[in-house]
Amino acid sequence: MRGDIDINRLWTETKDIFASRLPEVGSLLIEHVYLSFLSIIIAILVAVPLGIFLTRHKKAADIIIGITAALQTIPSLALLVFLVPFIGTGKPPAIIALTIYGLLPILRNTYLGIINVNSSTVEAGIGMGMTSRQVLWKIELPLR
Repeated sequence: MRGDIDINRLWTETKDIFASRLPEVGSLLIEHVYLSFLSIIIAILVAVPLGIFLTRHKKAADIIIGITAALQTIPSLALLVFLVPFIGTGKPPAIIALTIYGLLPILRNTYLGIINVNSSTVEAGIGMGMTSRQVLWKIELPLR
């Protein structure tokens, strides 16, 4: 049949192309890991302090977490298409898109982790004379 695909030939050609371009694939893999790692670091630097801030300002928490949840629902290709006219093509829109997708899980887990620390433990720290910052660093963050 004319429409049939010869799986063995396709597999052989794929292996040959991959083998002939192995150095390029390796460098692109390293670049991909670098962009992903950089995006995660940026997301952590933004989301963890924001999550801590939201635990102190609970009225803003629902709004901010809702916005990050809405950003999470945008398909990646649509987000990239949206960013291209403003930023161009290349690494910057990829880093921004990956950072946006990393914000929600980090933000939500930071917020919920601190909120769910046993209140009696926090009160004990305050009762011992700890400042708000000491309670955060010595009780809430380690127990989250």
